[in-house]
Amino acid sequence: MLESGSARNPRPPTLPLPRWALALPLLVVIAATAMAVAMIGGGKPARTASVAGGVAHVGGPAPAFTSWNLAGDKVSLVDFKGRPVLLAFWATWCTACQDELPALKGIEDRYQSTGFTVLAIDYKETNTVRMSEFLAGLHVNLEAVIDPDGAIATAYGVDIGLPISVLLDPTLTVRQIIVGLAPSAALEAAVGKVAAPTP
Repeated sequence: MLESGSARNPRPPTLPLPRWALALPLLVVIAATAMAVAMIGGGKPARTASVAGGVAHVGGPAPAFTSWNLAGDKVSLVDFKGRPVLLAFWATWCTACQDELPALKGIEDRYQSTGFTVLAIDYKETNTVRMSEFLAGLHVNLEAVIDPDGAIATAYGVDIGLPISVLLDPTLTVRQIIVGLAPSAALEAAVGKVAAPTP
């Protein structure tokens, strides 16, 4: 014989929740938000570049800048005075940069004894992990400089059409601005004008 619903066993009494259990959902939300922010901001530099000295033009002084490399170390253009420098503006989304950056590394290696240095300035990117992986994938070990707000690029007239290379002589005077992908031989010839060739 079936019992009626009223004859079923009553529910056992519930115990009151401890106070910490009431805060648990809030703690879960806070932890999830913190993780999301960390994932979105992963590899994001905490610092930005600063620039002084006007706008670059051939024959004029290179605008001074201070920024950071991918390891978080400070990089200032003035520290390279007395050495020929090539500022190579690039980005991980730039397909032409995949060809040019290895060529620039080869030129830097050949002119190493003159102090010639390539500063690879990453244009308006903030994810240093992605930048490092991009360069590692190309087997390129250049001094990569962050320019997350494009402040350095603006001073050098860079707004689109990467790669752009700006060649500076040892007095940090702008000697040549090369827009777009240039043949390796043309880049090396330009460098040879401001740096004595390796014997």
